Amino acid sequence: MARYIFITGGVVSSLGKGLASAALGALLQARGFSVRLRKLDPYLNVDPGTMSPFEHGEVFVTDDGAETDLDLGHYERFTGVSARKTDSVSSGRIYSTVLEKERRGDYLGKTIQVIPHVTNEIKDFLAVGEDEVDFMLCEIGGTVGDIEGLPFFEAIRQFSHDKPRGQCIFMHLTLLPYLAASGELKTKPTQHSVKELQSIGIAPDILVCRSEHPIPEKEREKIALFCNVRKESVVAAYDLKSIYEAPLAYHAQGLDQAVLDAFDISPAPRPDLSVWHDVYDRIHNPEGEVKVAIVGKYTQLEDAYKSIAEALTHGGMANRVRVKIEWVDAEVFDTSDDVASHLAGFHAILVPGGFGERGTEGKIKAAQYAREHKVPYLGICLGMQMAVIEAARNVAGLSTAGSEEFDHESKGKKRFEPVVYHLKEWVQGNHKVERKVGDDKGGTMRLGAYDATLKDGSKVAEVYGTTKIDERHRHRYEVDIAYREQLEKVGMTFSGMSPDGKLPEIVEWSDHPWFIGVQFHPELKSKPFQPHPLFKGFVKAAKDMSRLV
Repeated sequence: MARYIFITGGVVSSLGKGLASAALGALLQARGFSVRLRKLDPYLNVDPGTMSPFEHGEVFVTDDGAETDLDLGHYERFTGVSARKTDSVSSGRIYSTVLEKERRGDYLGKTIQVIPHVTNEIKDFLAVGEDEVDFMLCEIGGTVGDIEGLPFFEAIRQFSHDKPRGQCIFMHLTLLPYLAASGELKTKPTQHSVKELQSIGIAPDILVCRSEHPIPEKEREKIALFCNVRKESVVAAYDLKSIYEAPLAYHAQGLDQAVLDAFDISPAPRPDLSVWHDVYDRIHNPEGEVKVAIVGKYTQLEDAYKSIAEALTHGGMANRVRVKIEWVDAEVFDTSDDVASHLAGFHAILVPGGFGERGTEGKIKAAQYAREHKVPYLGICLGMQMAVIEAARNVAGLSTAGSEEFDHESKGKKRFEPVVYHLKEWVQGNHKVERKVGDDKGGTMRLGAYDATLKDGSKVAEVYGTTKIDERHRHRYEVDIAYREQLEKVGMTFSGMSPDGKLPEIVEWSDHPWFIGVQFHPELKSKPFQPHPLFKGFVKAAKDMSRLV
C-alpha cells in the first residue's frame, strides 16, 4: 500500500511545486523506494490539449495518449517513470465523469453535489494503482484559497482520514518575500497561507519555503512555531542555476529526510546520489558551447517548448557542451527573404511542432537555409512537414506544395497542392481509428506511442542504433505517402515508416551532414541521465559544425 504525499502551494503561483515534487521523487528513488507522481489541476478544461501554448505552456503527451500538464514532463525527466493517463486529472474531467454517471442513472436519482459525489470521484482517482509503488506523490495545481481548488483540497483531506494514521502527509510550498528597505525576510505571508490551509482541515507536515536569501535560524524557528511544524521540517528552497541541481539542493536542505521522519521510517536507507552528481558535473563543467536556433511561433513563451529546451540541454550534457538556445520568431521570415541575417552563426537549427498557418512560411525558409548551407537541422512534427514542403517546392518542382491544414483555414479556397493532408485513419494497436475534419478538437489527434521501422543504413538508424523504435505522437496532419517517389528521386529519403508502410515517420537528406525530420515528438522521452538519441546526435552535429565555423 502506497504512502501518499500531497503537495500544495500558497502565497503566489509558479513557486515550483512541480519541480519540488519531481526532485523529491528522485530523492526517494535514490533511497531505494518506488514512486509515482500525479497532478490534479483545478481548471475546467477536460485536459490542456485544446489550450493555447500562450495560455498553458506545452502539452505533455504520455505513451498511452493522454494530453497533460507540462509538470508531468518534469516528473518523467527526474524519475524516469513513464506517466500514464491515470496520472493527470482536471476539474473538467472529474465533473464530466460525474455528469455522465448522473445521465446514466448511476446515482439512483440522488441529488448530485460537490460533497460527496465530486470529492468521491477525486478520491477514486487518487487510489488508482496505490498497490504498485511505495510512494504516491500528488501535486495539487493552483494556490490554496483559489475557489476552483476547494473540491480537491476537501478530497485530499477526506482521503487522508480514510487511510490508516501515518499513511498520508502534506507538504506545502510558500514564498518568503524579502523587503530590501528593512533588510528582512517576511514570514507573515507563509503564516497566512498555512492558516488558510488549516481552515479547510489540512495541517501541513512539511513547509518548503522559496527564498532569494538565506533563511536565518530565528526566522526558521518562528515559521515552525506559528505554523505548527517541527523546525527540521521547514525546508529552504533557493533559486538555482539549473533545475537539475534541485535533487542535490533539496537533499542538502533535508527534504527527503523530513519526509521519511514524517512517515516515521527509521532507519532511513542511505541515498545513492551518484547519478545526480554526474548530472551536476556535466552541467557545470562543459568543454565548449554550441548555438542552436529554435525557429517557432510561440517563442515569446519559452514554456511552450519546455521539453525541447530540456532535451537540448540533455543532448549538451551527453556531448559535454553547453547549448545556448536562441528563440527566433518564424514570422520574421514570412515577408522577408533575408533569412541569412537571422540564422547565420548558428551551429544548428530546430523547427518545432505547432498548429495553424501562421509562421509556416518562415519555418519553410529556415528548412531551406539549413539544407542549402549544410547546417544541422531537426524538424519535429510540423517542422518535418515544413521540410517536406520545402523539398517539394524548391527541389522536386512542385511550386504550389503546401498543407491541407492551410487550405482548411482559408475556408475552402484551394491554394496548395497538399503534400501534407488531414489524417483520416490509422492503426492503433489492433484496431483502426477514423477521424473527420469536423470532429471535436479535443483528444482526436493521433496521440501517444506508436512503432516505426527505420531504413537500414539510414542516418536515423545509425543515430538510434536500431531499426525498431516507438515514439510519442501528437498531430492530425500527415505527409502524403503518394509523393514519396518524387521526393526520393531528388534525394530526400523516407527513412522511417509506420509498420504497415503507410505513414511517413522520418525523412532525411542523404547528401546532408545531419538533416532529419520526424513526425513524432522525441523531446518527450529525453532525460538528463538518458538523453534521447536524436538530441544527442543533433547536438553532436552542432558541436562538429562549431569546429568548422
